[in-house]
Amino acid sequence: MHQVIKTEKEAAPKKQRTVIQKLCVDIIAGTIAGINVTLVGHPFDTLKVRLQTQPHDKPIYDGLVDCFKKTLKWEGIGGLYKGVSSPLIGQMFFRANLFLAYFQAKRTLTANNTKKLTTFNMYVAGGIAWGWGAICECPIDFLKTQLQIQIIKSKTVKDFKPEYTGFGDLASKVWKINGIRSFYQGFPIHLMRNIPAGALHLGSFEQYRVYSAKRLNCEVKELPIIYSLIGGGIGGILYWVPIYPVDAIKGVMQADSPYKDKKKFNGILQAANYMYSEGGIKRFYKGFTPCLLRAIPANSVLLLSSSWLSEHL
Repeated sequence: MHQVIKTEKEAAPKKQRTVIQKLCVDIIAGTIAGINVTLVGHPFDTLKVRLQTQPHDKPIYDGLVDCFKKTLKWEGIGGLYKGVSSPLIGQMFFRANLFLAYFQAKRTLTANNTKKLTTFNMYVAGGIAWGWGAICECPIDFLKTQLQIQIIKSKTVKDFKPEYTGFGDLASKVWKINGIRSFYQGFPIHLMRNIPAGALHLGSFEQYRVYSAKRLNCEVKELPIIYSLIGGGIGGILYWVPIYPVDAIKGVMQADSPYKDKKKFNGILQAANYMYSEGGIKRFYKGFTPCLLRAIPANSVLLLSSSWLSEHL
């Protein structure tokens, strides 16, 4: 019987990473995942924000297709990537922190006796990571929404003059209002979205991969790439479908004026009541179609990138 003799290099156990090395890999994985998800998802996100925040009484767009066509007509292909440079930098920082928190939470919650993560803790780790991620994500979403609002007003308000000339000017003026707190407009509702949605997002992804590995009788990191892509798509759908109305409220609150004397809403309930008076339950699902279309490709790329890099670097 033929016997395969392993070389010394092949037989040697893989060297364990140090704590610093693990943290560096987490940051690299999250950063690259942030770049990838922005390039894939930004056009969908642009359409979602514009549909969510356009005036209800004087809508510019009849729906997703109309929004897409008018964006291309008025601004060209660049309109779909309007303001992408700032979100790109922000997403790199945000995703680095998100996955740093996620991988660290997984290590902390892993049972020492089995060195495995329980199904429950997969979801807990996801909720922790996205809750922490909101600290970085909220200012990014707020600034992005404020700039998108200007574009919408330029099409609906006669002789409209933009208050902000760009990202830097916006950030500078917002800072003068109330310092760092100004960037966290809508933070409570942001947390209300992120924690449960994040638990479903990362928990379902992890559970699907573990289930698939058992079926194929292999290690999770040995799974073919297609399983991570499918798992990412599942995670993306579960992130958005149950929690989308909360995201709609968040979008409206972050679109509100940062100046206290110009604000429409003093809290979540007031914003929700206002939205309901505008269009009932349907009002909370504006922009849902582009969001759902974005969910599968963007999250497939995001979670494939972060998991593969984390497991193979």
